[in-house]
Amino acid sequence: MNRIDQRFAELKSQGRRALIPYITAGDPSPEHTVGFMHALVEAGADVIELGVPFSDPMADGPVIQKACERALKHGVRLSHLFEMVREFRQTDTTTPVVLMGYLNPMERIGLAAFSEQAAAAGVDGVLAVDMPPEEAEELGPLLKSHGLASIFLVAPTTSEERAATICAHGEGYLYYVSLKGVTGSAILNAADVAEHLAPLRRMTDLPLCVGFGIRDGASAAEVGKVADGVIVGSALVSRIAANAETPEAIPAELKAVLGEMRQALDALGA
Repeated sequence: MNRIDQRFAELKSQGRRALIPYITAGDPSPEHTVGFMHALVEAGADVIELGVPFSDPMADGPVIQKACERALKHGVRLSHLFEMVREFRQTDTTTPVVLMGYLNPMERIGLAAFSEQAAAAGVDGVLAVDMPPEEAEELGPLLKSHGLASIFLVAPTTSEERAATICAHGEGYLYYVSLKGVTGSAILNAADVAEHLAPLRRMTDLPLCVGFGIRDGASAAEVGKVADGVIVGSALVSRIAANAETPEAIPAELKAVLGEMRQALDALGA
C-alpha cells in the first residue's frame, strides 16, 4: 500500500483530519530543506508537499513565487529534490512525500526517468499543477507503474462533469482549491467550501483535502469541519522568507504555525 493511502487509512480510523504542509525545496538554501521537513513532522504533519522550484509558477502567489526565485538562485533542480527525499528517508520511512510543481522540470529530464528516480528516492505522489487528466496519458501510467500516486486539483469553477473525470483519474487524495485565485489569497469561505465538497463526495472515495487561504488554527478548524484534510503553504513559506537570513530560527517558526493548526484540527474530534 502506498504511504499516502496508508496514512489516510490511519487517520480515518482515528477520526482525525490530515494536516499537509507545503514548502519550496531549496528555500532559503538547499542544505536546510530536510531539517524543515523533519520539523514539520514533529509539529504534526501527516503528509509533506515538497515544491519543485520553477521560474513561472502560474498557480502561485507572490510568496511562493519568491520562494522559487530564492531556490533557483542556488541552482536547485529535481536531482537535488531527489537527494533531499533520500536524506529524509534515512530517518523517516513513514511520512508520505508529494512532489508539487509543474511539468516543465519533469519533462526536461524525461517523464520515465523522473518517475523512476522519484520512486527510488522515496517519493509517494506527484501533483503536476499544469497536467489535467486529459494530458496524463504518458505520465500517469509511468507514475502508477512505480507505485506513485497521481494527485489532481479541483477548483470552485470546475464543472461536475469535469470533476467526475478528475475523480476517476485521481489517486492518493483530491486537492480542492478553495478560492478563485492564486496561493496566498486572503478570503476563505468555509460554507462555500462545504457546498463544493458535497458533490465531490458523491463522485469519489478519495480523501478531500483543501488548500489556498488557510493561514492559522481558526481557518484550519473551519475547513477541517467539512474536509478530510487541510493544506497550508503560504503561511509557512512566508515565515521562511521572514527568517531567510537566520535559517536556524526557521524550524521553530514552522512548528509554531503548524502546531497551532494541529491542535485546532485535533480539537474537532471525530
